[in-house]
Amino acid sequence: MDNSLTRRDFFRGAVVGAGAVAMLPQVTKAAGKTMQGFDETDPGKIKNTLWKPVSDRKIKVGIVGYGNSRFGAQFGFQNHPNVEVLAAADLFSDRCAELAKQVGAKKTYASCEEMYEKDKEIEAVFIATNAPSHAQLCIAGLNRGLHVCSAVPAVFGEDQLEYADELLETVKKTGMIYSMFETTAFRAQCYAMREIYKAGGFGKLIYTEGEYYHYMGKPINSYKGWRDGLVPQYYPTHSNGFYTCVTGGSFTEVSCMGMPSIIPHLQPGNNPYKNPYGSEIALFRTSEGGMARMAVCWDMPGAHGEKGRVYGQKGSYGSRYSGRANVSKVGQAKPKLPPGMPAGAHGGSHGYLTEDFITSILLKRKPVCDVACALNTTVAGIIAHQSAMKGGETMKIPQYKL
Repeated sequence: MDNSLTRRDFFRGAVVGAGAVAMLPQVTKAAGKTMQGFDETDPGKIKNTLWKPVSDRKIKVGIVGYGNSRFGAQFGFQNHPNVEVLAAADLFSDRCAELAKQVGAKKTYASCEEMYEKDKEIEAVFIATNAPSHAQLCIAGLNRGLHVCSAVPAVFGEDQLEYADELLETVKKTGMIYSMFETTAFRAQCYAMREIYKAGGFGKLIYTEGEYYHYMGKPINSYKGWRDGLVPQYYPTHSNGFYTCVTGGSFTEVSCMGMPSIIPHLQPGNNPYKNPYGSEIALFRTSEGGMARMAVCWDMPGAHGEKGRVYGQKGSYGSRYSGRANVSKVGQAKPKLPPGMPAGAHGGSHGYLTEDFITSILLKRKPVCDVACALNTTVAGIIAHQSAMKGGETMKIPQYKL
């Protein structure tokens, strides 16, 4: 990575709210079109049952980040009956004030670090900042004794591989809840896949496909230009999640290839990563012994969305299940959310990620995308890019377990 864009540069004022769960710049519209992901508000099939609280306790939450994506306010913390949003933080005072207004926070801070230092009431924090800041801010929050959830990815790029081990060990040491808000996990399609998988309807997965297509003829506005020429496989979670968030498994090795891009900011002399690729296609070996093809592409006009398919020993799922297992009694529809809490965007996943995180705290259980899942989902992409830069050389991938 070019020295002008080191980790130290990113963490100097790391709490700018560039919000990066799905690499989308705004909840509002640009050029007359709703931003990709924010137009996907259908949560899919919902169970015809009432939401049942597991506790009457309110978790006191701080939220950090209200940049281009306005993600700090988009996940419904302010609407959850078991949450009291106490504090908001952003480097920019106007953004901080607007975030506080949107989530009902009574206290504001000029940085995440200031919030950690001064606020003794909060019990949990949502990190919705620029992608390169996630790991360090999460580690600091866990060490502060807070439960932590974060926008994706868990770590960012080759320079942060050391943080992957530190994040895992910090979760183990502190015993606090960590969740990465991977939107794939609660898309209706992926939710159904996970429930069928747990019920044995697929057996082991032989082959999985995942795609995250988001055309970027021009770079999306971002803090210190971290999205300029962004390495596709540094942002792999929306494709990789179609395996890791279905099975809870991991990728053990990878061969990845990329094609040099004709888009200017995706050429190595024009971006801080010296990245030549706008598209990277990875072929993984999975922890079950199967295969997975995971694509992340920025430079294919007309290619759009986050999609996946799984093919197992007993059945397959694209838009519905087909196979030899009886899954008619498997609960493939998502449960209802608390009254007044919206499912949100990215396939109606936002509210469910928050519900999963808060319920995990209240019940002292693992969230769907816990620290091991988050790292297995994220780090595989970093290694995939290393493979692409070596012409597709097969490379081993570190494994993370709680």
